Amino acid sequence: MSKPENDSLFEAPPMGEQERMVEAIMFATADPVTVQELIGRMPHGCDPAEAIAHLRKRYEGRGVNLVKIDNAWAIRTAPDLGFLMQKETVETRKLSRAAIETLAIVAYHQPVTRAEIEEIRGVGVSRGTIDQLIEMEWIRFGRRRMTPGRPVTFVVTPTFLDHFGLETARDLPGLKDLRAAGLLENRPPPGTTQLTEAEDEERDEDQTELFEE
Repeated sequence: MSKPENDSLFEAPPMGEQERMVEAIMFATADPVTVQELIGRMPHGCDPAEAIAHLRKRYEGRGVNLVKIDNAWAIRTAPDLGFLMQKETVETRKLSRAAIETLAIVAYHQPVTRAEIEEIRGVGVSRGTIDQLIEMEWIRFGRRRMTPGRPVTFVVTPTFLDHFGLETARDLPGLKDLRAAGLLENRPPPGTTQLTEAEDEERDEDQTELFEE
């Protein structure tokens, strides 16, 4: 009788050792790691998903936590201790109001096309605004719409979720909170005279620091 292909000649390491392996990989990797990636790195027969569950409990209440970001996992500073890391910030990047509103619309309406972004804002969106958000790896191209012209859509990235400590886009604050913070403003209804992005920025030159990198 042949031996099943998924059987190993060696027993999997004890769960305590598997936890150590997962912990080591998490600390050595800056980007979030998926369970599948862990399976590919660890010895055959390991169960990284179970090891993660144990580690997550072990880190509860500690200075660092094991957090889920989209479909991956990472070790991150506990949210209430983030102020201790302020001196480690090398560069602060201010986003224009146009970029902030565009990012907010993508986050809350994804997948969304450029035309839909402009309709919601009531203002034209320059290619530079989209390019900046893509360069920062906060938004990316999504699937094309099955409509005439097959326009490309935009969605937020795991990097965006990681930056704001979110597991999924569903964890974003409510739209009322967003408007109260000045991220979304009431715009002229679709069909009215549309400003160019340059005219819109000139109308309000103040830049906000609510989104920083």
